[in-house]
Amino acid sequence: MTLLELFLIALGLSMDAFAVAISKGLLMQKATLKKALTVGLYFGLFQAAMPLLGYFAGSFFEKQITEFDHWIAFGLLLLIGANMIREAVKRDDDDELKEDIGPKSMFPLAVATSIDALAVGVSFAFLKVEIVPAVSFIGATTLILSMVGVKIGNAFGMRFKSKAEIIGGVILILIGTKILLEHLGILNF
Repeated sequence: MTLLELFLIALGLSMDAFAVAISKGLLMQKATLKKALTVGLYFGLFQAAMPLLGYFAGSFFEKQITEFDHWIAFGLLLLIGANMIREAVKRDDDDELKEDIGPKSMFPLAVATSIDALAVGVSFAFLKVEIVPAVSFIGATTLILSMVGVKIGNAFGMRFKSKAEIIGGVILILIGTKILLEHLGILNF
C-alpha cells in the first residue's frame, strides 16, 4: 500500500470525526488548544484503535462486523444527535450551551465515528499492511483534522449561539443516516 493510498484511507476515515468535531466546536464558548486537543485525541485514538482491532480480528469476525457496524454507528449518532436537539429545544435562551468533552460525551462519539474502521483493519490484515505505521498515520490524520474541526465549529458557533446545539445534533443524525445508507447500498459516495 502506497503512502498516498494510506493518506486517502486516513482522510476518508477521519471525515465523520471531522464533522462531529465541528459540532463540538459549535458548542464551545472558546475553543482552546486543550479542548481541541482533547477532542482530537479521542477521535484520533479511536480511529487508530479500531483498525488495529479489525486487523487482529482478521477474517474470523469479518462477516459479523460488517453485518451490523453501520447499525451501531447509526443508532449511537441518532441517539446522541436527538438528545442534543432535545436539550436545545427545552433550554431557556439564558442557559449556556454544554461544551462537554468528558468521557461520557466523547466515548460514544468516538466509537460511533470510528466503527467503520474495523472493516478497514480487517482488509489491512488481508493486504498484509504494516499495521503500526498505518494506524499511527490514520490516528494522526484524524487528530489533526478533528482539532481543525473544533476551531472551525467554534468560529461559526459564536454566530449561531443557542442554535449551535441543534445544528450539531442535526449533523450527527445526518452522519449516522449517511453511514446507514452507504452500508445498505442506497447511497454511494
